[in-house]
Amino acid sequence: MLEFADQKNQVARIRVVGVGGAGGNAVNRMIEDGLTGVDFININTDLQALDQNKAPCRLQIGKNLTKGLGAGGDPDVGRKAIEENKDAVIESLSDSDMIFIAAGMGGGTGTGAAPVVAEIARDLGALTVGVVTTPFIFEGVKRAAKAEQGIRALKEYVDTLIIVPNQRLISLVDKNTPLEMAFRIADEILLHATRGISDLINIPGLINLDFADVRTIMSQMGDALMGSGLASGEDRAQEAAKNALSSPMIDDVSIMGAQGVLVNITGGKDLSLNDINEATTIIYEAAGSEANVIFGAVIDGSMNAEIRVTVIATGFKHTKSCVGSQSVCRTEKTVQTNAYNEPLFEKWDHELLEQVMGETAGHDGSYAFISRDDLNIPAFIRRQKE
Repeated sequence: MLEFADQKNQVARIRVVGVGGAGGNAVNRMIEDGLTGVDFININTDLQALDQNKAPCRLQIGKNLTKGLGAGGDPDVGRKAIEENKDAVIESLSDSDMIFIAAGMGGGTGTGAAPVVAEIARDLGALTVGVVTTPFIFEGVKRAAKAEQGIRALKEYVDTLIIVPNQRLISLVDKNTPLEMAFRIADEILLHATRGISDLINIPGLINLDFADVRTIMSQMGDALMGSGLASGEDRAQEAAKNALSSPMIDDVSIMGAQGVLVNITGGKDLSLNDINEATTIIYEAAGSEANVIFGAVIDGSMNAEIRVTVIATGFKHTKSCVGSQSVCRTEKTVQTNAYNEPLFEKWDHELLEQVMGETAGHDGSYAFISRDDLNIPAFIRRQKE
């Protein structure tokens, strides 16, 4: 006689942990957007910010050390603060199957505490994914150096790391866009990265993945690329897939060479088998025959005649630089707009960039951060040189 296990007991326990101010803002954005199937936790030294956060579980760390006033931009204070309350963090993360850690690198609490959260998550046996932002160049060399150190520490413990450079937001927004709105775009990118994975596990769809599928693609994979494309109208599936693979935030970076690729195809009730076939065909061609590509299809009743394709490519372990490297998150680009055509790197202050990045700003292979000397060389010639 066949026995069917209780499906409620088989649901993966996914937690999203926002660490510090930027991480807390990202959690708020996810909650506001109605991300379901995950448990939200906010960890902070700043009691005032913590009280205003929407996460059901909020943990103040370093109460004795910081008196609830934050880490003052010092990562060492952030690290010591979470060590002070490590047992509470362990308790809040216990029984997790997967843990997303959202944080901003370059400040105090996020930079110092996020790697400790990742270490705890790893020790608990959870699949651990870091989704972090790095500073604008105008925030200065010291903050960039802190971010670099924080990311290097984080990489020691996470299975997969997606990095969103705030600097690239400059190429995505109008010059009159309010600062708050620009930061909301960064939060939205973190949302897409998290939702693109969690929805495949939690939301019933045409084609579902189980947690084991996701673990296969993301476990111990290091650097990752994430792209999200939205399209409607004729050839919407092809266009959404192409938009997910091409972004103004990353110049001349391909998913070819990734060890694993996770694809989320989300559409309304009109999502068809042909849509799925067209989108996945483009992804398979871009990834190459060596990549392990898995995909799922999710139905979202709020999407009218639109399709979103989210691609997460993992296994880029050869990246030299953390801040400003290609291990970044691609942003959404719609079919209807062509506002993002200006080359990203022409917008950077290259002298300052070299000060911030030091030796890591050099040319380092096919996935490298483009060096200053190569900026005026057309992309197709750069690729031939490589």
